[in-house]
Amino acid sequence: MQPRNMSMSGVVDLAAVKAAQEAKAKAEQARAEAARQGGGAVSAVSPSSLVIDVDEAGFERDVLQRSTEVPVVIDFWAEWCEPCKQLSPLLERLTVEYNGRFVLAKIDVDANQMLMQQFGIQGIPAVFAVVAGQALPLFQGAAPEAQIRGTLDQLVQVAEERFGLTGLTVDPDGEQGAQSGQPVEAQVPAGPYDALLEAAVQALDAGDFGGAVQAYKNVLSDDPGNTEAKLGLAQAELLQRVQGADPQQVRKEAADNPGDVPAQIAAADLDLVGGHVEDALGRLVDAVARTAGDDRDAARVRLLELFEVVGADDPRVAAARRALARALF
Repeated sequence: MQPRNMSMSGVVDLAAVKAAQEAKAKAEQARAEAARQGGGAVSAVSPSSLVIDVDEAGFERDVLQRSTEVPVVIDFWAEWCEPCKQLSPLLERLTVEYNGRFVLAKIDVDANQMLMQQFGIQGIPAVFAVVAGQALPLFQGAAPEAQIRGTLDQLVQVAEERFGLTGLTVDPDGEQGAQSGQPVEAQVPAGPYDALLEAAVQALDAGDFGGAVQAYKNVLSDDPGNTEAKLGLAQAELLQRVQGADPQQVRKEAADNPGDVPAQIAAADLDLVGGHVEDALGRLVDAVARTAGDDRDAARVRLLELFEVVGADDPRVAAARRALARALF
């Protein structure tokens, strides 16, 4: 299904939406093919198989192809790197703890210089993720565990909501598939949802943002990974939030109170609806950088919501993600 015009064509990069849909379709096709080859079932994996060593020869198979089934976090390290000796064991422990929501690929940069160059790495440790074949920078250098968890939570959320990647089933006893005799049935989303999606678009065009929100939620209740519904919901909720707002008053309150996070959030919504994408994202990154506690979390959550509206593949979102990582770490 081609992405529809969500009545925000001046704000949202529909090319990014199309790329996300294509990546999701490839991921679903790869999972379906694997299920067919396995007799319609997906085998459980052992906890030890969640952490793998990867080299240049196996990168396409172990990272790119694997990323159509599950997010792959890449840990670029070296034996001589002291921070790596702290970060790598932490990443390995978290990988097992997250129980199949992602896998960890460890790449020794001394032995794989080409991969280091391809990712444009200037220093290590450096951590990336690959989701449905698309590389995303996560962070560079050592970081506190709580902040790493926050980044991994965002990764898992994006992988599930934009690409339908819900992770692997882990067998805690280490048994695999047919050996355990307990295959996990592949889940196929219900559908199609053309009528519900069309109703949502009509509601948007009519200015019934509440009706559009509900229509998209109806789709997502059955198919949480539906890319079009996820994007549409983010857009409809944004339009609902700014409906009836006085732009002059909102912007005045934000200008007069730079430390007022709700005021900055409201202004960022208006910025985005007005097509000022970089201003909207930058405003919230700044709010994250200068606040703490609940205020920081509120700004971060709204920033992630606006990422959804603009599209993960938009270069402005990629730049804002890097800025957010710097603000958090």
